[in-house]
Amino acid sequence: MFGTAHLILLGLAAVCAAMTLWGVPKLTRPDVVFRTAGWLLLVLSVLYTVWRLLPGQFSWDGSLPLHFSDALRFICAVALLSRPRWAVAIAYYWGLTLNSQALLTPHPSMLGGVSVNMIFYWVLHIAVLLVPLALLRWGCRPSWRDFGTAYAAAVLWTALAMPMNHLLGTNYGFLNRPPEGGSLIDLLGPWPVYVVWLAVLAAVLWAAMTWPWTRRREQPVYDELDVSATMDARSRRRKRI
Repeated sequence: MFGTAHLILLGLAAVCAAMTLWGVPKLTRPDVVFRTAGWLLLVLSVLYTVWRLLPGQFSWDGSLPLHFSDALRFICAVALLSRPRWAVAIAYYWGLTLNSQALLTPHPSMLGGVSVNMIFYWVLHIAVLLVPLALLRWGCRPSWRDFGTAYAAAVLWTALAMPMNHLLGTNYGFLNRPPEGGSLIDLLGPWPVYVVWLAVLAAVLWAAMTWPWTRRREQPVYDELDVSATMDARSRRRKRI
């Protein structure tokens, strides 16, 4: 970790993030761009899931779509395609925190030689980082209701993954033992203590990610219809200009 290859990939993610924040407000047809990006992300996510399930690639430890990032890829695609409130909320909280952990402390195999798995891993994780940035830049603002939605979804996913890990002897979501190669989890104590700490830290961090957007207003800025209406209105205004 944090060798030359890793730093180059992190630099690429940072450049893509900066370009997203700069470019989204300048889009003349944002809804078309968001839908196209959503379909592309969905197709890539399906291809990666199928690729890992092929006989030559399959392993019980890594091929089943039970990591948080496996679900997040599809949820981010839904958020781009139709922007339902629950999907936008999960994209924001999971995409900027849980997904960032995968970028900062990837499995050592994702930093070795170039492979299909490595390409898919970095392309999809960077894409999932860009989705909440794009939605935020275009006017989506989280509320305390969205905090609750994302946290409840994380708890439900944990409740699904932990018994599956116990049954299969796997470690999806790194919920049954720390990940290989080192990560921030190593600082939180042994299992299951670190799982409790992760739940507490997620609550605190996500609350901090919510408060700045809610302290100056009484009601949420968006719902399923508000975001599309805002994007359409901005597009029409630019066309008149």
